[in-house]
Amino acid sequence: QVQLVESGGGLVQAGGSLRLSCAASGRTFSSYFMGWFRQAPRKEREFVATISWSGGSTYYTDSVKGRFTISRDNAKNAVYLQMDSLKPEDTAVYYCAARPGPRFSQSYRDYNYWGQGTQVTVSS
Repeated sequence: QVQLVESGGGLVQAGGSLRLSCAASGRTFSSYFMGWFRQAPRKEREFVATISWSGGSTYYTDSVKGRFTISRDNAKNAVYLQMDSLKPEDTAVYYCAARPGPRFSQSYRDYNYWGQGTQVTVSS
């Protein structure tokens, strides 16, 4: 079992940066692929990025490539999402999620554990 708690959201102007953190409980954190998703009002939950067990492989949705960076620190049981050059369309509640792997998945249905979410608002 993994429990996830996100932090780091807030209000930022377009072009600014935020760093989201996700703290995980449990001794088996390093055995999970981790992902970030987001959900804007009246929209479906959308895949943002995912990272492999060791952090050696990552995958992003096209709209955030070159602007967002996912990383993890297995010693700290944490995963991060560095968001740069933010745009108003990045406004959403951001969730971190965990799945056993061994392959990447962009489908929220494949993730077993979820955090409560953190709000990111980008003003124009």
